[in-house]
Amino acid sequence: MKKTTQYLWPVALCLIVGYAASLFQRDALIEWYPILFKPQLTPPNAAFPIVWTILYILIGVSLGRIWGRGFKASEREWWVQLALNFCWSIAFFYLREPLWGMGVILVLDVVVLDYILITFKKDKPAALCFVPYLLWLLWATYLNAYIYIFN
Repeated sequence: MKKTTQYLWPVALCLIVGYAASLFQRDALIEWYPILFKPQLTPPNAAFPIVWTILYILIGVSLGRIWGRGFKASEREWWVQLALNFCWSIAFFYLREPLWGMGVILVLDVVVLDYILITFKKDKPAALCFVPYLLWLLWATYLNAYIYIFN
């Protein structure tokens, strides 16, 4: 039971944070985002909640693997990335400020990459859980930049 709880609470936390962020996105997704000029390679709207659910599960599993094992730098980077992840939704969607979103997501990219690099030395599976997240973030960074430049 202890092993299950070790993974359950971080996954639940990530899903709750993701859901909370989505509440701040609702109006923008209806009123603002659809009218923006976006690249042809923008994923369909239905892909975003599916991908983010999978990513939040992986992000939570990663914390479950390292929590309480003395990996202070990894834990710190994990919490920073979760906060930045939430802040990006606020900056980009709630405030409708792609430039601010760009600033947040660039920092988020660096923090996630740093998490992977420092965690890989201690727990490879925990670090590898973040690789799909980094790839999706890099794609999101491209989309954010495109929207900023062309709108």
